[in-house]
Amino acid sequence: VGTGMEPRLSTPVDVRSLLGPQLWRATEQAPIRTASTGFEALDRLLPGRGWPIGAVSEILSVRIGSGEMSLSLPLLARLTQGGSPVALIDPPHRPHAPRLQSSGIQLTQLLVLKPDSIANGLWSAELLLRAGGSILMWAAGIESAALRRLQLAAESSDSFALLIRPEAYASESTTSALRLRIWREHAVPRVEVLKCRGARPAAGKQSTLQSGHNTAQLLNPGIRPAA
Repeated sequence: VGTGMEPRLSTPVDVRSLLGPQLWRATEQAPIRTASTGFEALDRLLPGRGWPIGAVSEILSVRIGSGEMSLSLPLLARLTQGGSPVALIDPPHRPHAPRLQSSGIQLTQLLVLKPDSIANGLWSAELLLRAGGSILMWAAGIESAALRRLQLAAESSDSFALLIRPEAYASESTTSALRLRIWREHAVPRVEVLKCRGARPAAGKQSTLQSGHNTAQLLNPGIRPAA
């Protein structure tokens, strides 16, 4: 005897119509929007061939002056040339304006912030990202909750957040979309992909930076990175 409560069959739905930026098949690479790093060899190693848009990326440096500034310069130059503001937050040395300008950076779109605490630096970074700017931040000691807030801020305005952190953080988990390790080998900057959203980095994925300036060239001539 029927109860009148039999389930009604709904119209079949093609699962592909449900897929979007946050949902994809396990057999496929996650969709990702990117901007070129400016280094062709490195782009070839990354899903989408570049820095992820609207996301936090980490550059883990073996020591200050390993080439971390060189790695970020092509992106910063394109952003500022396009009229987008970029902030350098808590750099370890005073940037040398003529050197930055010669690398293509529009100084009128560049801010340099020296916060008096990590908390104030993160607060400034979050505000800048939500306003549509991008940041390059030296961020030792940042906690996972702060990383998530920066990620949400970057997502909200399709901004770029590049964090330069010590290599010691390589063993810690991260919510960042991309994590790179940079060091110098025979005076040549080398980059290893430690984590990338959208794909599992293969062992030994490394690239050599063949162009750009090293960090020492971009700093005040009277200041040199620690040996």
